[in-house]
Amino acid sequence: MALIPTTILTGFLGSGKTTLLNRVLKEAHGQRIAVIENEFGEENIDNEILVREEGEQIVQMSNGCICCTIRDDLRSTLVDLATQRRNGQLTFDRVVIETTGVADPGPVIQTFFMDEEVAENFLIDSVITLVDAKHAQQQLTDRQEARRQVGFADQLFLSKTDLISAEEKAALVHRLQHINPRAPIRSVHFGEVPLAEVLDLRGFNLNAKLEVDPQLMDDDHDGHGHDHHDHDHEHGEHCDHPHHHHHDDDVKSFVFRAQRPFDPVKLEDFLGAIVNVYGPRMLRYKGVLDMAGTDRKVIFQGVHQLMGSDLGPAWRDDEVRESKMVFIGIDLPRDILEQGLTQSLVPA
Repeated sequence: MALIPTTILTGFLGSGKTTLLNRVLKEAHGQRIAVIENEFGEENIDNEILVREEGEQIVQMSNGCICCTIRDDLRSTLVDLATQRRNGQLTFDRVVIETTGVADPGPVIQTFFMDEEVAENFLIDSVITLVDAKHAQQQLTDRQEARRQVGFADQLFLSKTDLISAEEKAALVHRLQHINPRAPIRSVHFGEVPLAEVLDLRGFNLNAKLEVDPQLMDDDHDGHGHDHHDHDHEHGEHCDHPHHHHHDDDVKSFVFRAQRPFDPVKLEDFLGAIVNVYGPRMLRYKGVLDMAGTDRKVIFQGVHQLMGSDLGPAWRDDEVRESKMVFIGIDLPRDILEQGLTQSLVPA
């Protein structure tokens, strides 16, 4: 049976997660979606569409969607849903998990990697983070969990952009791109976003794409990972707004590129050692790699200590065989990473 695609919806308090969810639940989109939410969420789903029986874990909607709360832990709730679906008691095509406004999505994501029963039934489609544009700068400055939620995202949705000026929006986008250059950023209005742009994004899959804002990848002088922090001011000179302090954000990203292939054994040893030490601070990392010994791209990605890799398509003859990696984390030792990665390349 095909794996059940799962979307993880995270975001700051007041960013509009519930508005978006209510729309997903009410809309006649022809998809049967199971929504899992923490009952102790600060903002609950509209009570008029959710009449909860005492002790009833799962509520059926008129449009075929299901809503349920996490009972003991997320794992048991997911396993229970998969079992009921297999037995024909429940029908649903996909799952959306809403995390609480202050939660770190890391443990939620890890459940899908670490637990065999969950991994055999579910697949993360993408992690979507909703950002309240009006209060984001303050929240990003004050709260590490807000910065972490941005770092984990495959897709960032900005809500309430009508409440800020174009300059404020540009400054916010600039800051978000520094924290996470992988995630496309788009404005949404009161949760009015086509469902095709929320579901089936395949942002988490081991696909052969590594989308990083090209502006952040420019100006490579020597094939090493000189990422956007080095030449920030080249495209940042015109930014007069007082947002330059954001370089102090502890969650940031850097990009590593190399034109020589990696030695698979050295790279595995180095990455293994790095996640052992820095895993808790490594939020998301992904790469499309040129690996010695294979003509196919090697796609790898990870969350915290958990890494996975896959053989992608073959390198085309007209393609430059270049490895690209992006690391998003909390105060990661960039010099150690760059040195170790460079030493894991096949000698020139």
